[in-house]
Amino acid sequence: MALILTEEQEMLQDAASGFLTENAPVAALRQLRDSKNPDGFSRSLWQEMAAMGWAGIIVDEEFGGSDFGYVGAGVLAEQMGRHLTASPFFSTSVLGATAIQRYGSAKQKEQYLGSICDGSTLFALAVDEGPHHRPEHIEFSAKPHGNGYILSGSKTFIADGNIADKLIIAARTSGKVADSSGITLFLVNADAEGIKRTHTPMIDSRNAADIEVDGLEVTGDDILGTIDGGNIALEGILSAGRAVLSAEMSGSSQQAFAITVDYLKEREQFGQKIGSFQGLQHRAAHLATEIEMTKSAVLKSLQLLDDDFESASATCSMAKAKSGDTAQLSTKEAIQMHGGIGVTDEYDVGLYFKRVHVAQQMFGDAGFHADRLARRSGY
Repeated sequence: MALILTEEQEMLQDAASGFLTENAPVAALRQLRDSKNPDGFSRSLWQEMAAMGWAGIIVDEEFGGSDFGYVGAGVLAEQMGRHLTASPFFSTSVLGATAIQRYGSAKQKEQYLGSICDGSTLFALAVDEGPHHRPEHIEFSAKPHGNGYILSGSKTFIADGNIADKLIIAARTSGKVADSSGITLFLVNADAEGIKRTHTPMIDSRNAADIEVDGLEVTGDDILGTIDGGNIALEGILSAGRAVLSAEMSGSSQQAFAITVDYLKEREQFGQKIGSFQGLQHRAAHLATEIEMTKSAVLKSLQLLDDDFESASATCSMAKAKSGDTAQLSTKEAIQMHGGIGVTDEYDVGLYFKRVHVAQQMFGDAGFHADRLARRSGY
């Protein structure tokens, strides 16, 4: 498939750009940060997004979704990355919707997909248990109890975990801590008795949470997918998340670069525009090529999720690694080319740097995915 957007996808891109420019610019993020908004996003804005079909962008039409697929989700995420838009889109409309639509029972689909589409139910994925992304390392336990299970353990770095209505928790139902099999996904109420949530504000002014679970009773109806087979579902959910997060970082890279190019054209030093300095031109040209390669890698991963979801894992890892490296390069170059003022809060480039620093760590940084791809290739 050609690495270009269709006419409908381009129309979605234009509509998203216009809406976010007017309703969710970087200034809106600053306002949320400075007002110490406990949610970390505007609930009224999220309802507007849901009304436009964004919340259900990957959900089938029979459940009230837009059915625009992962390329459509990536188009929206890229624009959100350009504007640093804070919303539950990633945690709910990508991770939550993928989990329910791909691996949920008929009852779960009927119960939750509609509420994802209308923006009334927020989801969060709880997978990591330490400071680094290790999805194969699950110690969080689910022990048989009567007709169900007892959940116990802790999870960290849960995006939007502080405001989620539902938590998707990866727990170990059999095997050893590092076994890839023996994992089961559970869908539970985030405010259930036995769950303690600790809000952990991030440097990018977004919200996350750690949770501690002690003796939470669940039933078979709370299982998402199959018992002991949750590693397959978890890999699919993470692949979707990595690809869409890559699209967001691509958008942030593009915008940070655009801001920097404008600055190079305006700033004067030694009586001439600094954009005329050959050294800065070379650095800008190198960054431009990296951004274009990243856009291609991201689009390919999104297309593959739509066309052959089960085989997209490696490509999504490649996109996550590339987009993370490029986003860090773009924002670091933006700060350096702005000089000392680049690190001040007055300029937006510092906000982009903070966001991509968090995003590239989420679900594995470039080193994690390079190692993962090497092991898959037998190296």
